[in-house]
Amino acid sequence: MSRFAEVVDRLSEVIASRAGGDVAASWSARLIAEPGLAARKLGEEALELALAAVQSDRPAIVGESADVIYHFLALLAATGISLDEVAEELTRRETRSGVAEKASRQG
Repeated sequence: MSRFAEVVDRLSEVIASRAGGDVAASWSARLIAEPGLAARKLGEEALELALAAVQSDRPAIVGESADVIYHFLALLAATGISLDEVAEELTRRETRSGVAEKASRQG
């Protein structure tokens, strides 16, 4: 397993362990309790990442990427979707080109 995968797996477990926790004491618990908030925060972080990329700000890209990954994992926890489900979807898409995949979702 890659270092990235190990870190994401550990972070996912930590976030999941916060479910049902004190929302005043844990940001992860709050995001899990409020899926809409988790979605908004993911969107904000994704925009910040995109802006950092446009500016070619390498340190900001690294930091904002970490924020996006954290909020993505929190959103999955908030919606009850596992990383395995996402992996299954990525595996399903491996046999198709990106152009064909995008065309299959339009309609």
